[in-house]
Amino acid sequence: MYLIPPMDDEPPPEYIAFVALRGAELRADAARLVGGDAAAAERIYLQALTETAGRWRRLCWWGRLTRSDAVASYVRKFLDKSTEQWREDQIYEVRVVPIYQEKHGVQPATLALRKAAVLDSTARTSLDALADAEIAWVHAWRRSQWHHVARVVGGGVLLVGGMIQYFSHLSTGY
Repeated sequence: MYLIPPMDDEPPPEYIAFVALRGAELRADAARLVGGDAAAAERIYLQALTETAGRWRRLCWWGRLTRSDAVASYVRKFLDKSTEQWREDQIYEVRVVPIYQEKHGVQPATLALRKAAVLDSTARTSLDALADAEIAWVHAWRRSQWHHVARVVGGGVLLVGGMIQYFSHLSTGY
């Protein structure tokens, strides 16, 4: 019946794992990009998760096709675009000052620490990440439902308009 299957109302485990793994990093990036404004950072962070949830299947498909991390690159572009738009809306200039420098190339000293980086974690998904994933997924699901209704109504209007045109063409009999 559906050309494109509808979006599930529950987030897939891969999406929850993505939010659990990168949620804190995304929240920190959003806060850094907006200069520490907590309300704006939270709004941009949740918008990024919602937009990612709405495009999750396509992004995963594209990532498998191109063998790249399409989800991460999409979220990065969305954060950059959203913060750029937020900055344009601000009255004052935002200064971003880095607090620390990341160390590259430093490996853990012991064999156990190197193995721990490879093994799957036994820790449960944090409730904050799970709540963020659920909220973003529900927003995206509701948007997809409204888009489906708009497509059905638009298709019905086009069908009725086409029928009216066809029947009026038949009645004139040229």
